Amino acid sequence: MSETTGAPKDPAPTPARPTEAPADAPPGAVAGLDLKPALEAVLMVVDEPATEEHLARILERPRRQIGDALRALADDYTVQGRGFELRFVAGGWRFYTRAEYAPAVERLVLDGQTARLTQAALETLAVVAYRQPVSRSRVSAVRGVNCDGVMRTLLQRGLVEEAGTEPETGAILYRTTNYFLERMGLRGLDELPELAPFLPEAEAIEAETQEGVPSFDPDAPDAPGGQDADD
Repeated sequence: MSETTGAPKDPAPTPARPTEAPADAPPGAVAGLDLKPALEAVLMVVDEPATEEHLARILERPRRQIGDALRALADDYTVQGRGFELRFVAGGWRFYTRAEYAPAVERLVLDGQTARLTQAALETLAVVAYRQPVSRSRVSAVRGVNCDGVMRTLLQRGLVEEAGTEPETGAILYRTTNYFLERMGLRGLDELPELAPFLPEAEAIEAETQEGVPSFDPDAPDAPGGQDADD
């Protein structure tokens, strides 16, 4: 009889699990996608026109097949009367809003910009437009309140911009921008309505400033009993 040892046998090795393919680009997965939906998915996220060569490389298809599918998609969107179109521009393909539906997109883009400027912002913008280049303290002198917060809003909206400094005081000067002209539908500042005569003259503003109108440093503590600032 053969002897048996009491030592336990080594357990059978566990079969190695296959290495998972990267989730972003498993081999052959992109080539197996339906071509037209795949093109639509890619074109939805491009930020510049995509060339047929690039799309062919991404989707692992011949360039001729890519080009034929793109043209077929463009024709389909036109026949269906979609609100967008697929156009070949600057050497590549990209989705664009169809011209007849542009007003809807324009309303969306512009909503919340000039339409939602507060009364304080509109007043401040008017002062800058008619007295530019002008400092914040002089704008505040015309309006009689602190305009720092409103000026920041106008700067963020791209309606005003810095225009150097005042030689006497070193204060930053502000002026309106080309975007302001575009939004107002003006070719130049000379087309502004004749409202300037109703605003105080620069000399009067300077006199008021010298008599004690503060410069409204946003970091300075509020003065007791002072004029409330615009929100």
